[in-house]
Amino acid sequence: MKTRYKLAIAVALMCAAGAGAYMPARSYLKQRNKPKWQTAEIEKGKLLYVVNSTGTVKPVLSMHVGAVVSGPVKKLCADFNDEVKKGQLLAVIDPQLYDAAVARDTANLKTRQAEQKRVEAQVAQATNDFTRGQQLFKENPDYISRTELDQLKFGLKSQEAALDVAKAAVEQAQASLNNSLTNKEYTNIISPVDGIVIDRKIDEGQALASSFQAPELFIVAPDLRKKMFIYATVDENDIGMVRKAQTAGQSVEFRVSAYPDDIFKGQIEEIRLSSSELQNVVTYPVIVAASNPDLKLLPGMTAEISFNVEERQNAVKIPNAALRYYPEDRFVRPEDQKLLKGEAWEKKDKDEPEVILSAAEKAASRKKRNSRTVWVVEGELLRAVEVTIGLSDSKFTEMVSGKLKPGDQVVTGTQLP
Repeated sequence: MKTRYKLAIAVALMCAAGAGAYMPARSYLKQRNKPKWQTAEIEKGKLLYVVNSTGTVKPVLSMHVGAVVSGPVKKLCADFNDEVKKGQLLAVIDPQLYDAAVARDTANLKTRQAEQKRVEAQVAQATNDFTRGQQLFKENPDYISRTELDQLKFGLKSQEAALDVAKAAVEQAQASLNNSLTNKEYTNIISPVDGIVIDRKIDEGQALASSFQAPELFIVAPDLRKKMFIYATVDENDIGMVRKAQTAGQSVEFRVSAYPDDIFKGQIEEIRLSSSELQNVVTYPVIVAASNPDLKLLPGMTAEISFNVEERQNAVKIPNAALRYYPEDRFVRPEDQKLLKGEAWEKKDKDEPEVILSAAEKAASRKKRNSRTVWVVEGELLRAVEVTIGLSDSKFTEMVSGKLKPGDQVVTGTQLP
């Protein structure tokens, strides 16, 4: 009997001990399995919305200096990177053939001028003969017949015509000489503008053939220190934003690989209407102008461009990670779990193509996407907060309206044990 009582007491004590240990063990397991929320702070400050693109640095103007005449290059007077003035000699083509042509045409002109003088003398003699014949015919018709008088008259006209031919020959010879002189002048390659030689495509002694197409000798870029162009290509989805930035006079920031720590600034010079399509992607050329006093921007450099579209100085900023966070329903308050189902349907709709929607429906759908949900910790669960968003950059998105303020913590992730 005593043994039975002892067993009962032992069992009772064991049950009491188990009951006493259950609650701490349950609390321990609950705390151990409790998720750790990754949070970020709502901030207030400057927010800038940009459109990114790439472009190529080019001179505002590139003067391609060519050769009009043929021949070997006798002398080079300019080289790469030389700063030249308008009218400065860049190169000389061997002028021997053109000097000979000038001498030939000069001699031909002198011959034609001498021929003109000879014919002028003949005209003067024929004029005198005709005048004397007229005088004799008036004084005494028996001294000269009318036939002889007609011969003198038409002989004068013939000499006058010969004089016209001689004068035309002189003009032709003068034109040939002018042509030869011009060709000789073309043997001197002259810079058409003040600028910098950015390319030289000939060497001394090289033979040039300008029969069908003028060979290119130099490329001279004027005003490299004043202004450079960056030719950017912008996707059709972003060209409206870039046009908006141009209208507002927003600046453009860009960098080049040669100076990774330097930020260059420019302005949108032009948005060209000539689109191009590559693999079903339509882009538009946008020209950005930037000053270049230190000649850091060189032709051909690749620029990474950011078009500053819109700016907010005192925006309430939500971390983008908080807008992307999507919790499991077991971590959410029961009254907010219906939002998860709605977001699930919305997410499913986003994955479906919009081809079945009208243009007005698509526009309304895009406006509705500005209404979003973020999550804050409330006790051991999460509470949903509806917000309306605006501008966005790489890290933050503007909160246009919502029951959040700077300093509040929003959930960006869940770290499970």
